[in-house]
Formats: sequence, C-alpha cells, structure tokens
Amino acid sequence: MVLRINDTAPDFTIDTTEGEINFHEWIGDGYAVLFSHPKDFTPVCTTELGVMAGMEGEFAKRNAKIIGISVDPVEDHHRWKSDIETVSGNTVSYPMIGDRELKVAKLYDMLPASEGTSSEGRTPVDNATVRSVFIIGPDKKIKLSLTYPMTTGRNFDEILRVLDSIQLTINHQVATPANWKQGEDVIITPAVSNEDAKDRFGEFESVLPYLRKTKQPT
Repeated sequence: MVLRINDTAPDFTIDTTEGEINFHEWIGDGYAVLFSHPKDFTPVCTTELGVMAGMEGEFAKRNAKIIGISVDPVEDHHRWKSDIETVSGNTVSYPMIGDRELKVAKLYDMLPASEGTSSEGRTPVDNATVRSVFIIGPDKKIKLSLTYPMTTGRNFDEILRVLDSIQLTINHQVATPANWKQGEDVIITPAVSNEDAKDRFGEFESVLPYLRKTKQPT
C-alpha cells in the first residue's frame, strides 16, 4: 500500500509506553506527528527523541500531539527513555509505539509485507526505511510524509514550520513560498480573484500574473 498526501492515515490499535491506544481516537480533533525509528538504542534516533521531547510544548500550542514508533517492544522503549534524557536533558512524556510485529511499519509502507512478523533479531540496517515522519490532520488525512536516511538527524524545526504552513493555508486561501517562516509574506492562491484578494487581504503585490504576495493573515 503506497500512502500519498490526502490519503486517510491507516488506523490501528497497539500498545505504547502510555498504554494501548486506537490511533484515530488518540488523534481526536487535532493534528498528530508520527515519527518512526529503525531500532531502540541507536545514536541518531536518541538525539531525535530528545529534541522532540523538548519541543512537545510547541506542538501542543498548535493543537498537535507527537508520537514515536520503533519496531522494538515497549519494555525496551521504557529503558531507552533514560538514555534519551541523559543525552538531551528532556523527559519523554509522549507515547512511543512498540511495533514488535512490524504491523504499523508495514501499514504505513515503511517495510514491505515480506519482512516477516517479528522485530526479534533485526538490525537497524534491516529497518533502515523505518525513518519516516507523517503529519496527520483532524480529518485523519496525511498532510505530509518525509523519509530520512539513518545517518541524517531530522530537522524538527522544519516539521514545525510545515505544520504552521498547513494550518495557515487551511484557514486562508494562501500558500507559502520557499523557506517561508512565521510572519513572512504569503502567496495568494490562483483560486482567489484580484477583486476577492482585495476584500480578503487588502493590499497585495503582483510579482507575476500568477504570483501575488500579501502579508500573512492573522
């Protein structure tokens, strides 16, 4: 199953460090950031989980929950937490999924169906493609998916930036240009006429017939 933007995020019920959850019910009426890891007790992932623990409040301000997943069992996750706190100084309080039967990894197309049904004996290299990030909206649709190599730590400031853009562009008929950051000018979408743009946004700049910029709506 290949997952694309605007596909419904597959639902599942599974054990986590915070107890059993049904994913769609856990998301509720907000956003979710699901980020996966090929193996517990790996160096790059240890730094990533710590960074996300420190950023949990920023995601919460945007009505977004964060949840980690590794193919290792929950009991390993609990032991890993102390290493994560040692490295980052941040306590992991968000749930971490124990995907020991590889069900979620396969459901989200991070591992092929032929990869067996157990995490036992698997190495990080075996699970190298379990390095994806998904942003899922209140409608349970996938808004973003990114996959990183094992040796490259993820930039979660970028995930936060994309979430800001997604929420802004859902609420207003705008898009965000390359390298956009909060407070910078945005692009008026082609679906909005010039007359409607004046009513909606006031002044705007026509850079090209198809590229109009305006101040970020509040």
